[in-house]
Amino acid sequence: MTSKEKCLLICSVLSSKKAGDIVYIDVASKTSLCDYFIVCSGRSTTQVKSLAENLEEKLEKEHGEIPRRHEGIREGRWAVVDYADVIVHIFNDEARDFFNLERLWEDGKNIVRYTD
Repeated sequence: MTSKEKCLLICSVLSSKKAGDIVYIDVASKTSLCDYFIVCSGRSTTQVKSLAENLEEKLEKEHGEIPRRHEGIREGRWAVVDYADVIVHIFNDEARDFFNLERLWEDGKNIVRYTD
């Protein structure tokens, strides 16, 4: 699976569980960390946790993709799930507004709002 295919698959899984305002950012030419960042929102700490846990479960069971690591799921304010070439950030609304990761990485041409 290519990085772009994995990115779109993850966006689809997040969307199916009602993640809000999903964007993916092509950062391949900006960092060696990964090819894509995905940023989305959960309406509550419970939804942030649920989105991250569902994503990990679905990708492992259906596609054999296991994250290298994950952080913040238990707290539910900001969860990070690292799939090597795609890093997923799931925020509650307050944390997303505060950190505004899109602003740090976008250059006007590399950010896409995901829609089904």
